[in-house]
Amino acid sequence: MNTNRPVYLRLRDEICAAILDGVYPEGAMLPSVRAYAASQGANPLTVAKAYQQFQDEGLVTVQRGIGMFVAPGAQAALRTRERAAFLREEWPDIALRMRRLGLTLADLAENA
Repeated sequence: MNTNRPVYLRLRDEICAAILDGVYPEGAMLPSVRAYAASQGANPLTVAKAYQQFQDEGLVTVQRGIGMFVAPGAQAALRTRERAAFLREEWPDIALRMRRLGLTLADLAENA
């Protein structure tokens, strides 16, 4: 994880991973801002900023007075977005390193 990234983006990445991993499936309620802030040792305003991004992207829905819930289709949308980001931002460096080391996809599959 890149520790130079703003805290709200790191928290957002953790929530994103939890949605992708099924920790928070579609329709599940996310922890409250205060509860998540306490569990992460973060400022509630920082967590609120991370949650707001999910809301702005339509990945969570808000039920006033109840909480935030993972929206239908959020996991698929996140997977699509995260795959594209991986291929654009991370894969080029990985592919270059593989070439330098003489690794093939078959080598990776053998060790998976």
